[in-house]
Amino acid sequence: MEPVAIVGVGMTKFERDRVRDTFGDLVFEACTRALDDAGMTIDDIDIVLTGSNDFFDGRTISSMAIMDACGSYDKNVSTVEGDGTFGAAHAVMRVLAGWGTCLYCAHHKGSESVMPLITNAMFDPIYERFLGIDSVTSAALQARAYMDRYGVTEEQCAQVSVKNHGNAFKNPYAQLPLQLTIEDVLASPYVADPIKLLDCCPISDGASAVVIAGAQRAKALDAKPAWVKGIGYNCDAYHLGDRDLSKVDALQAASKTAYAQAGISDPAKEVDLAEVHDTFTYLELMAIEGLGLCRMGEAGEFTAFGNTAQDGRLPVNASGGCISSNPVLVAGLNSIIECALQIRGDAGEHQVDGVKTAVAQGVNGPCGQSQCVWVLGGDE
Repeated sequence: MEPVAIVGVGMTKFERDRVRDTFGDLVFEACTRALDDAGMTIDDIDIVLTGSNDFFDGRTISSMAIMDACGSYDKNVSTVEGDGTFGAAHAVMRVLAGWGTCLYCAHHKGSESVMPLITNAMFDPIYERFLGIDSVTSAALQARAYMDRYGVTEEQCAQVSVKNHGNAFKNPYAQLPLQLTIEDVLASPYVADPIKLLDCCPISDGASAVVIAGAQRAKALDAKPAWVKGIGYNCDAYHLGDRDLSKVDALQAASKTAYAQAGISDPAKEVDLAEVHDTFTYLELMAIEGLGLCRMGEAGEFTAFGNTAQDGRLPVNASGGCISSNPVLVAGLNSIIECALQIRGDAGEHQVDGVKTAVAQGVNGPCGQSQCVWVLGGDE
């Protein structure tokens, strides 16, 4: 496989309600920044990919709202509906298929979405949807199953919120930096037991973009490349009753593929930083275990001892994570961008020293049904 690299990244600032901006405004801002970062213009791009969702955008063929903003006129275009990690994986495949450079952008305006109604629609229309279950209540079912299986405490979950909201102070793009204590999180009201308000991500508006190029094109640029070392993805059963919600089978399978491609045999020792899906605090703990960064059932203690702090042994979500900014569909792309910036040494105040190998995780579907794992490195 020809080496492929991320050569340009761009993000908007994520906010609760960017009412002044259309989808196109957000996408134009992110794409312009990604192209500038790569030292390229839209004329240097061979193919464009977009990430959007008809339900969230409130219109059919939602990608049409941003086609002009991402510069896709007279270019080959593909559209992707899922999380940004999956869309970016599609972009890598297109480059491997012979397209020299690809611009991929994703956008979301949670402020214009009715999240409980929309996320209820992802469940089976015959057996589950009429129950009123949505992303929050289904997450509560999974959180309880996971916590009961391994004896994880609400205090250990709260530590994730304290850490990541604190990290967000150092990230100028993050939406919700908060100075919290474990007691603050535990005192916040329950949204769906055992999940409390400060265990949850915010509603967010924003967009992100990356430029991906094959080795020949990447080396011809002045940009700092972050090389794609491995990508793995896996999908578990759709119906919640058909899988054990306390397990992370799809994530383990996806990470196994990504690590094999990257030549990683011991991720706990070989990975320097991870950006994972933490829309709810318990999910970061499950992700750490599923990615093999610690043993199953030990992520709570692993976090409590400070191992995942920005200055810890294996920093996780140094950017502030999804719990500080969660534009749906864009979240996984943000994780990839943050890993790329860390490898380049361009993460600013939340830069972690000595990052050579970084892992990004993205999720689609209820309770982590589909998982995508990226391994990025500084060397080709």
